[in-house]
Amino acid sequence: MADAFYLSATDGSFDSQYATSSAWGPGVQHGGPPAALLARAIEASPAAEGRLIGRITVDLLGPVPVAPLTVTTSVQRSGRSVGLVEAVLTAERPVAKASAWLFPAAEAKAADDPAGPVHGPGDGAHRSFPDTWSGGYLDATEWRWVSGEVHEGRATAWMRPRVALVDDEPWSPVPRLLATADSASGVSSALDPGEWQFLNTELTVHVLRPPVGEWLCLDAETTLASGSVGLATSSVYDEQGLVARTAQALLVARRTA
Repeated sequence: MADAFYLSATDGSFDSQYATSSAWGPGVQHGGPPAALLARAIEASPAAEGRLIGRITVDLLGPVPVAPLTVTTSVQRSGRSVGLVEAVLTAERPVAKASAWLFPAAEAKAADDPAGPVHGPGDGAHRSFPDTWSGGYLDATEWRWVSGEVHEGRATAWMRPRVALVDDEPWSPVPRLLATADSASGVSSALDPGEWQFLNTELTVHVLRPPVGEWLCLDAETTLASGSVGLATSSVYDEQGLVARTAQALLVARRTA
C-alpha cells in the first residue's frame, strides 16, 4: 500500500492509489479521500487566505474511479466577510464537486467549546468489518470502536488515517475531517452490507472549528424509513471537544447477485 491516498503527477493531476478504494468495490473510491482532496484545493484557493471553511457540501456526481484526477476551483462569491468557493474533481468527466462557505479566521469566541467526549482513542477497541467489506480505505484507516456494532444503526468510533492525503504532505485539519466524516454511514450502518447497499450521494459538514490532533471521533447514527432514502448523521469530536456536525443522504437498495 502506498503511503498516501494520492500521488501528485508532473501535469498537476493526482494519481489515485489503492488506499482510496471503497469497501463496495476495488475500482471505485471511498468518498472520504475525494472529499478531502476537494477541501485541500479549496483551502489553497486565494479566496481562502485568512479564512476557514465553515460549511462544505460535497456532491458525488457518480462513482469516483481509482484513476488520475484533476481538481479545479472557482470563486462563486467574494465578500469582505465571507466567501463561497467551488471545487470540481474530474476523471474523464466531472465526478464530484464541493462548495464551501469561508469565514474569517480571526478569533471571535462567544462561548466555551462544548465539552469533549468522556472517552478517547485508547478506550476503543479494534473490530473486524463484514467479509463483504475489505481493503483500500478501510485498511488505510485506523479504527477504535467505543460503542455499537455494524448493522445496529448507531455507533461511536475513533478514526485516523494511516497514510498522507497527497505525497508526504502533512495533513491539514479540515481535509482530515472530510476524510473521516464520510465514514459516518459506514460506522452507523443499519443494514447488512452483504444484502443491502447504502451509498451516500453527498456529504455536508458544518465545521465549528478546525480539529486538533490525529484522532477524530464519529458519534454516528443512520435513520431509515420504508423508501429508498436514508439519512446518516454524526457529531464529530477531537479530544478537546465538538468540531463538526455532518449529514449524508443515502441511496438504499437491495444488492443484486
